[in-house]
Amino acid sequence: MEGTTTTKYEFLADDPNFSVKPVMISLIIGAFFAILNETLLNIALTTLMAEFSLSATTVQWMVTGFMLVMGILIPVSALLLQTFTTRQMFMGTMTVFTIGTVICALAPTFSILLTGRLIQAVGTGLLIPIIFNTFLLIFPPERRGAIMGMIGLVIMFAPAIGPTLSGIIVEHLGWRFLFITVIPFALFSMAFAYKFLKNVGEVTKPKVDILSILLSTVGFGGVVLGFSFAGEGESGFLDPQVLTFIIVGLISLTFFTIRQLKLEEPLLDVRVFRYPMFTLALLLFIIVMMAMFSSEIILPMFMQGPLALTAATAGLVLLPGSLLNGLMSPVMGKLFDKFGPRKLMIPAAAVLTATMFSLSLVEATTPIYVIVISYMLLMLSVSAIMMPAQTNGLNQLPKQLYPHGTAIMNTLQPVSGAIGVSVFISIMTTRKESFLANATNPTSENAIMQSTVAGVELVYFIAFTVALIGFIITLFVKRAKPDDVSSESSPS
Repeated sequence: MEGTTTTKYEFLADDPNFSVKPVMISLIIGAFFAILNETLLNIALTTLMAEFSLSATTVQWMVTGFMLVMGILIPVSALLLQTFTTRQMFMGTMTVFTIGTVICALAPTFSILLTGRLIQAVGTGLLIPIIFNTFLLIFPPERRGAIMGMIGLVIMFAPAIGPTLSGIIVEHLGWRFLFITVIPFALFSMAFAYKFLKNVGEVTKPKVDILSILLSTVGFGGVVLGFSFAGEGESGFLDPQVLTFIIVGLISLTFFTIRQLKLEEPLLDVRVFRYPMFTLALLLFIIVMMAMFSSEIILPMFMQGPLALTAATAGLVLLPGSLLNGLMSPVMGKLFDKFGPRKLMIPAAAVLTATMFSLSLVEATTPIYVIVISYMLLMLSVSAIMMPAQTNGLNQLPKQLYPHGTAIMNTLQPVSGAIGVSVFISIMTTRKESFLANATNPTSENAIMQSTVAGVELVYFIAFTVALIGFIITLFVKRAKPDDVSSESSPS
């Protein structure tokens, strides 16, 4: 079936002749294993550094590069969602993802491994907007909290459990099995979707504006590259190369925004920012993503360094928080439908802020249970902020802005994650070097351990400040009314 699905009902979930479950299952199966790869390598970074003789700033490109490609491609997803059918988009993205996974599994060198990783990112980056846009078209606003909670079970649980699975697989099977084990599941999801996935929405084939695509690519790519290079050089953000990338990126994004406001069919309709709940949701989204992605990299480094834990043990330490995050996402979705965003997000933001502060006090003697509890609180607060903020923000948009709202929101996920990882790694590295420069014996094991502790403490103190800003933002959030969705007028 390659045509679009048409119905007299405003939302397909209300149509008794439309079967929702096969569509949901098709998308969720593929999404779980594709999104799992966002954090699957976090625990394995230390192993890859040893095997390929890499520095921390070089190996981080396995994470930063992945998010960079996603950040470049997702803005184009709004155009693609209106150009191709749901089946075409899903099968295409999963095919690309699977090819990248095979390349990673067979990679003899780091450069080939990174190439495969970037190809994976192409598939993953385009898959996320497909899921959000499809479910927005299927379900009415009053049911979206629960549905977004189910999506959260995949989008949040998959990357959250990545470090745990990674630690076990790396220690007992080797890093290549991080990719080998994913391949059969990716193939199964494609076979299932080929048989059961139906098309949702309309194929309008909007005009392609090449200049907008170029400005978007240079803009988002320049910003992420600039922040990433800041973590590699001795000069940090004062390095001319770093400043050049960031400035060129920001200028390109400025011209991109101006152009979108003038086009009849914009690549990415920035008018979504006229809706206040959507804008606040984006700000909270960025803060939470920075906190989560950075923790999933910084904490494993801390545990395998000063705490001297194995990769498998470090993964198991993060397991309770990962499980809690996944299990609570559907619950938070239902609570959102019942109570609205404020009663969830304000307490959760307070917990997130307190957790970041507690992690800024870690030492080499910090008990493991403190890390376990802290990570559980972190992931619980993330589940109570992320999906409610996304759902509430998207609920305020009119229907024609769904592809653009999901594209913008999902673009900022990898971009903010990449910036967060790069900035926090840079901060930690700079603090470690500063500590060792002032140490009596900088080559001693104790000095190296204490330098890592000092770096982690500084990272989390800065994260505490950012989380505090997020808490203040939640005080201004209110529930977006369902009638805002169908309104064609300006937001109230």
